[in-house]
Amino acid sequence: MKKGFSAVVVVYLMFSAFFPLLSNSSIMESNLNPSKGGWLEERDGVRILHLNGSYYDMGYAHGSLLRNECLEDLRGFIDFAESYGYSYSDFLGLWDTVKDYIPAEYIEEIQGVADGANVSFEQVAVGNIMAMWVHCSGFSAWGPATSDGRLYQMRSLDFPVNIRDPLTGRFLQENSVLIVREPFGGLASLDPSFAGFVGSLGGLNEKGIAVEVLSSWSNDEQWNGIPMMFRQRMVLDHASTINEALGILTSNRTCGWNFIVSDGKIPVGYAVETTANHFYVGTWNNSVESTPPFWMLDHVVRRTNIFVAPETASTQRSYYNPRFSFIHGKNILGWSKIPAFIPWRHYKAFSKDIEDKVGNIDLNKSIIIARGLYQGKTDFVFSLMVKMRMYTTLHQWAACPETGEMLISFATADKQAHENPVYDFNLFELVNEKP
Repeated sequence: MKKGFSAVVVVYLMFSAFFPLLSNSSIMESNLNPSKGGWLEERDGVRILHLNGSYYDMGYAHGSLLRNECLEDLRGFIDFAESYGYSYSDFLGLWDTVKDYIPAEYIEEIQGVADGANVSFEQVAVGNIMAMWVHCSGFSAWGPATSDGRLYQMRSLDFPVNIRDPLTGRFLQENSVLIVREPFGGLASLDPSFAGFVGSLGGLNEKGIAVEVLSSWSNDEQWNGIPMMFRQRMVLDHASTINEALGILTSNRTCGWNFIVSDGKIPVGYAVETTANHFYVGTWNNSVESTPPFWMLDHVVRRTNIFVAPETASTQRSYYNPRFSFIHGKNILGWSKIPAFIPWRHYKAFSKDIEDKVGNIDLNKSIIIARGLYQGKTDFVFSLMVKMRMYTTLHQWAACPETGEMLISFATADKQAHENPVYDFNLFELVNEKP
C-alpha cells in the first residue's frame, strides 16, 4: 500500500472554528415514508432522519429513505480512495479483519441498510470503514468555566470536502443528515452524519452523555478490536453514565485516537487518548493537562490531533515537545509523517480563544469558538493553513447535553461548515415528533 496518502489526509483535515449567525429552524418540507423503522423530514435544508425499532429495521429505513444518497456516498468514497492509488479490495480486507469484533446489532443494521438501499452488505460495510479518515478538534467546558455552570461541548468535523460521486457529481456533504435514533433496548441519541453511515462520528444521548473523536495517529496501532466509529455508536446507544462511556472508549482499543466525552448530569468532561496498548483518561485538573508546552484551563478539557499524555505521546513522536518533532503514525493506508507543529499550532490557537472566554462560555459562544478560528479571527498562522485548504470543515456543532440542545452547521457544495448558517435542534423535541 502506498504511504503518501496518509500524510496528505492528515494534513488535509483536522479542526476548530467560531463566529456565526444563528437562525431558528422551521419545518419546510416533510418526506414521510411508511417504511418500518423510520421517517425523513427536512428543515431549512437540513435532512433529519428519524430511526426507531430493531437495529435491522433502523438500517432498512435508513437505506430505503436515502437509497440514492447511500449509493452516491459509496461511489464517492471509492473514487476518492482510488485517486490516491487505493482500491475497494484494500478496504474490504480491512473489513474482514475487524468484522468479528463489531457487535452483532450493528452487523444487523448494516444488513438493513444494504437491503433497504438494494446493494450488497459488503458495499455498505466497506463504506463505513472508509470513514476512518476523520480528524477534528473540540472541547468540553462546565462549572466555573461557563456562564451558568452547565456543561457545553463543541466539535468541528474536519473531513475532505472534495469527496464526490463520479456519476452524479454530488459531494459527500450534500448528503449530510442529522440522525435521531431510538433503538429497541437502547438510548435515544442525536448525531450529525451522512447517508449510509451506521457508526457515529460524535453526538449526544438522552442520558446527557456527549462524545466526539479526533485522530491522533500512533505507531502503536492494530485492527483487532472494535473500530472507533462503532465504539462511539455504543456510547450513544448504551452509556447512561460517564464511567460506562469511558469503559467503552478504553476497551477493545485499535488505533490512535483522542476523544472528548462528557456527562452533563454531573457535570464533568474528560479527555481520552488511546492506542492499541496504552490509554489516558483525565479531566481538567490532571497534572498531564499542564505538561509544558501544553497548559491547563479551569474546568475545560480540549484536544486537537495530538497526544498530550507523555506515555501515548511517546508512541507518536520522537520528542515530547511538538515544536521540535514529527508525528509518526500508522493508519489504515500505511505510514505517515507530518510536522507536529501543525496540530500543535491548532491546539495553541484553539486553546487561547477558549481561555479568553473561560467564565462566560455558553452554547452560543461555544459555536462561535467553533467557527472563528477557521474564519481567520484568532491566529494568523492557522488562518494561512485554512487558506491553503489544509483544514476543511464538514460540520460543526455545540451542544448542551443536559438540555439536549444542539447548534449545528453543515458544509454545502460551495461552502464549508464554518461559512454556512447555524441551526438549532433539540434531541428531546425531535424524539417527541411524530411522522
